[in-house]
Amino acid sequence: MPSTEEILQQAWSIHQQGDVAKAFQTYRDVANREPNNAVAWCYLGIALHDMRHYANAVMAYEQALKLQPHFPIALNNMGNTLRYLGRIDESDAAFQKAIDQQPGYFNAYRNRGTLHAWTGRIDLAFKYYHQAMELQPEDAELHRNLGVIHLLQGNFDEGWREYRYRWKCREAIQHRYAQPKWTGQDLTGKTILLYSEQGLGDTIHFVRFAKVLQDRGARTIAHIQAPLLALLQGCPGINSIIPNTWTVSEPFDYHCSLVDVADVLSIRADNIPAPVPYLRIPDNLIGYWRTQLNRILPPARMRVGLVWQGNADHQADMFRSFALRELEPLCGVEGVQFINLQFGKGSEQLQSWQGSQPIYGLPDNIDQSSGAFMDTAAILHSLDWIVTSDTSMAHLAGALARPTMVMLGFTPDWRWLLDRDDSPWYPTLRLFRQPRVGDWRSVAIQVRNALQQATKDSEPPSNASSS
Repeated sequence: MPSTEEILQQAWSIHQQGDVAKAFQTYRDVANREPNNAVAWCYLGIALHDMRHYANAVMAYEQALKLQPHFPIALNNMGNTLRYLGRIDESDAAFQKAIDQQPGYFNAYRNRGTLHAWTGRIDLAFKYYHQAMELQPEDAELHRNLGVIHLLQGNFDEGWREYRYRWKCREAIQHRYAQPKWTGQDLTGKTILLYSEQGLGDTIHFVRFAKVLQDRGARTIAHIQAPLLALLQGCPGINSIIPNTWTVSEPFDYHCSLVDVADVLSIRADNIPAPVPYLRIPDNLIGYWRTQLNRILPPARMRVGLVWQGNADHQADMFRSFALRELEPLCGVEGVQFINLQFGKGSEQLQSWQGSQPIYGLPDNIDQSSGAFMDTAAILHSLDWIVTSDTSMAHLAGALARPTMVMLGFTPDWRWLLDRDDSPWYPTLRLFRQPRVGDWRSVAIQVRNALQQATKDSEPPSNASSS
C-alpha cells in the first residue's frame, strides 16, 4: 500500500498534467484523513488556487502554517494567492517571511516582484526581480516579466530584448517550421506566414503590421484565431487568411509572430504605425444596424456603449475588469443613452443594475449570422462613444477608429504605457487611469465628466435655426 507521501506525489503528477479536480479530491481526502498533515494542506491550497477558490486556498495555507510554521513553500504560495485577492500588504509580508525562512528563495523574490509590478510599485518590482536574477540569471519568466515592465515604461529597445524570453517560458506554444523565422530579411517577392500568439485583442492590435510587411514587398498569410476570420477578411495587408485550427498548406518563405514583427521593426512609441481605421465593415451591415438601433431604441442625443469585464481567464483580470456597479457615476449625464456591449460572462450583472438611467440591451443574435465581432463592429459605427475596460473591445474600437474611453487599472497592460491620456496605437482612444489600486469609482467620475463635456460640445448653438 502506498505511503501518504507517495499518494500526494501521485496526485501532484495528475495535477501537473492538468486534472486539477482529480488531484484536489486526493489532497482533500488525505487532509481529512490526516488533519495534522501540513503538506497535504499546502497541496490543497495549490489546487484551490488553480480552481480560483482563492479565499479557501488562503485558509488551506493558513492551516498548513499553523501545523508547520517553518514552511517557506506554503508562505510563497499564500503570497501568490493573496495577490489575486488584492490583499497586497499581506501578500508582501508572506513573501518576506518566506525569504526570511529560506534566504535565496528564488520563486519568492520573483513572485514578490510580480506582486509589485501588478500593483504599480515599479521600483519594488525591479528591486525584487533583480534580486531574483542574481539567483537565476537565465530564468525565462523573469526576463519576460522585466521586458513587460520596460515596455510599459516606454523603454522599447530593452523591453523587446527581454520580452523575447517569453518563447523560452514553459507555457509558450512553439511554432516549428522548416522555413526560417523572419528577423529582418528582405521580403521583396517573398511570402511570410504571420501567426497569432496571444488573445483576440492582441491579434486585432498587431495585425496592422501585415500591411507594413506587404508594403515591403511581401505576400502575407495570416494564421489567426478562427473567430476573427470574418472581421479580418478586409484587413489591408493580408493576402491570405487561415484559421489557426488548420495546418498551413500554402508555401511560404519565412514565418513570424505578429508580436515579433513589432520587435524586428524596432517599434517605439514614436514610430508606431497607426493608420486607423485598418478594419473595415461592409456599409450594408453598418446601415442595417443603424436602422435596427433607431427602430428598437428611443431617440437620444448621444449613444454610449458599455463594457466592463474582459476574459476572466486572464491572469490579471482582477486588476483590469470591474463590476458593472462601478459605472453608476455615469448616470445623470443629460442626453446620454447607454447600450450594453457586454456579452457572455459579466452580462448577468445587468439584472442588479441600480443606476438611475437604463442600459438598453441588443438582440440576442448579435454576431451569430455575419461572424464573430461583425455585428458588434457595425453597431460601434452607430455609437457616439464606447466606454470599456481593457478588453478586446478597446482594440476593436481603436482599429475601427471609433471614439472610445478606456478605463485602466493602476498598472495597465504595457501597450497603454504610463502617464498619458492618449494612445499612440489608436488615435481615437482616450485613456482614464486609476489614481490608486482598486479605485474604479474615481475613473468612472473622470469618464462621466468627459461625457458631460462631449454632450456640451455636440449641442448646437442656442440661436441655431433649423433649415
